[in-house]
Amino acid sequence: MNEESAASGTTPGLVCAHHHLYSALARGMPAPPRVPRDFTDILDLVWWRLDRALDLETIRWSALLGALEALESGTTAIIDHHSSPSAIEGSLDVIADACAEVGVRVVCCYEVTDRNGPDGAKAGLAENERFLRAGGRGLVGAHACFTLTNETLDAVCGTAADLGVGVHIHVAEDAVDVRSGVRLAGRARDDWLLAHCVHLDRTLPGTVVHNPRSNLNNGVGYGRPARFPRVALGTDGIGADMLDEFRLAFVLARDSDLTSTPDQAWTWLEAGAALVPDVLEDVVTWSYTPVEPGRLAYTTDVRAERVAVGGEIVLDELGPTRVDSAEIRARAGEHAARLFRRMEEI
Repeated sequence: MNEESAASGTTPGLVCAHHHLYSALARGMPAPPRVPRDFTDILDLVWWRLDRALDLETIRWSALLGALEALESGTTAIIDHHSSPSAIEGSLDVIADACAEVGVRVVCCYEVTDRNGPDGAKAGLAENERFLRAGGRGLVGAHACFTLTNETLDAVCGTAADLGVGVHIHVAEDAVDVRSGVRLAGRARDDWLLAHCVHLDRTLPGTVVHNPRSNLNNGVGYGRPARFPRVALGTDGIGADMLDEFRLAFVLARDSDLTSTPDQAWTWLEAGAALVPDVLEDVVTWSYTPVEPGRLAYTTDVRAERVAVGGEIVLDELGPTRVDSAEIRARAGEHAARLFRRMEEI
């Protein structure tokens, strides 16, 4: 970020380097059948109930709402990691189209996993391949090593290599996946996105995506991202307010090491532009000047007042220019209620 931009209160568009847009409708969802006791319980009782209940309509409204909230936060690009075992085929097109409707860039992938059986794994891999071969912008997605057989993991790696893209995978988010470093050694490549890496015991090729709020929420520990050479910031599905995520990343780093500075966390925020370079063409005008890490680390309620994506104004003082934000929120609420009913039936 140059001094002229900082003084004028502008930055390039921000990037959420690890998102789950399908979680945008999750707020207010039914309580799990029992209180989760650990990370695997959280997955089984909360998130895997939610993703099984998704259909293409709820995927669409989740993506519209998530993209809208991203835009309103000055985030012009999302790297999304999707899962909907009951509605796999065509799901990535639905997400890409919804984000384009709002005016937000998106890089898509479908989460390949063996937790839904071999047919589910093959269908997930096929959705990645179908979307990418049709010209979609994306990566090949995988859940985490502890839900992948070696055969499926090799298939993910092989498909990504054949298509000339990276793999977007959860890595050592919790101690249950602590052996992922061993399994990914020799497989991971520089164009991979490695989400979380809280318990990763080695450096792997690729970019580590630090998700501080989600890691705290799930009680999995602090990932100490400063130990890795390439780090970007994500939200793991808890919105896409990347300035807020930057602030949290900074104070967590400072709690771990009092010598940590806002500049370090800001480099993680800016690293998203290396993953989605198009955002350098976008311009976000903020409600606060100067836009400087040391100030923003301690200044809350900084809002995006104007956003241009690829030269087009997609957010101005009246709100989004392409879509009706009130309508999206209202319709998303209706579909959330339907989603919750389906969850209670599972």
